[in-house]
Amino acid sequence: MKKLGLLLLLFISGSNYAQDSISVLFIGNSYTYVNNLPTVFNNLTQSLGDISTVDSKTNGGYTFQNHLSDAITHTKIHSRQWDFVVIQGQSQEPSFPTDQVNAQSLPPAVALADSVYNNWYCSQAVYFMTWGRQNGDPQWDSISTFDGMNARLRNAYMRIADSANASVSPVGVAWKYVRDNHPTINLYSSDGSHPSMEGTYLAACTFYSSLFRKSAVGASYTGGLAPSIAAQLQAAARLVVLDSISTWHLRGKEDLTVADFGQVINDFTVDFTNSSEHATSYEWDFGDGTSSIDHSPTHVYTVEGNYTVSLIATSECGTDTLLTTVVISSATSATAQANSEMLTVKTISSNVYQITGWYGDIPSIHVQDAMGRDVAIQLEQTNGILLNMNDLGRGIYFVRFEGKSQKLQVKLLVH
Repeated sequence: MKKLGLLLLLFISGSNYAQDSISVLFIGNSYTYVNNLPTVFNNLTQSLGDISTVDSKTNGGYTFQNHLSDAITHTKIHSRQWDFVVIQGQSQEPSFPTDQVNAQSLPPAVALADSVYNNWYCSQAVYFMTWGRQNGDPQWDSISTFDGMNARLRNAYMRIADSANASVSPVGVAWKYVRDNHPTINLYSSDGSHPSMEGTYLAACTFYSSLFRKSAVGASYTGGLAPSIAAQLQAAARLVVLDSISTWHLRGKEDLTVADFGQVINDFTVDFTNSSEHATSYEWDFGDGTSSIDHSPTHVYTVEGNYTVSLIATSECGTDTLLTTVVISSATSATAQANSEMLTVKTISSNVYQITGWYGDIPSIHVQDAMGRDVAIQLEQTNGILLNMNDLGRGIYFVRFEGKSQKLQVKLLVH
């Protein structure tokens, strides 16, 4: 498959070539209003030649639920069509036991994101991944150290973002990077919890790289810090964010619409499954002179051959195009291609796939993400192999089958 514009994205993601403009609403508490993070972010943005329109709703100690229950928060959300709305929970709540977070924090956090989406289809909810306290939180062993608390915050914010179809600004990960690699830089105020100016500046650099997907390195605005310190914080944010954009589910406002589809081939008939995101209309070109505007069409080819199929997905958020080649021959009955070998890949339901066509001994099965890391999934070996991938985050995964006589790989997309 070929994604149009990908090469251009790779070139611009780390450099400030053109002026960009975004609007951002920060919803949070004292971690956001101490040192006035929105203003520091705005000043940083301007010094890099870009434009940001910012506003904030930050009440001390506010939880996700407090904001969800506050009419003023919703008034702020609905005050304009925001490109990004940053959502931050109370500093401790995402680090608490998983069952407690799932019951008390995750539902209102997701409901806030829903309010953002309901205000404007093209708004993006971005969770503010905060940091562990300087010496951890003594309330229970799992968060009694910085590393323990920071790891739980990271995992919780990623889980919340997955549930809300949202992205994350990984400030807590940048925080750990600076603590590990620049231990002389003090990111904390005297209470060991709130940010020092260095901490706020690091957060602003992380948000700049997250929302603009560009590096803050070289910014003339330093927030009053020594230029050498500011440069180290700028570089830390660049490394953490731009090296792992897909991990944090970050998209620019111009890249919100994503065209995507799969296909199952049965002789000359192809069933196309549309899995595009933030799209409201679709234009298919089947490569044989015919087209369709259906969501997920079925197309019958009349002649064997290789056909370039394109899907143009469009909404008020933008347009994206995906191209792939479909091979039609009498040997493709009920199959989908997998590394030039033949396996049947059938979508049972959202993120649930049935794979048949394996012959011989029962294979060992390994699943890896796009970074090559092993992941665990629910798997049943009845009537073929049933893969339930709903517990995984969005992205591309590679399912590797290995037996005594053959090795195959299937690439699957989790939405």
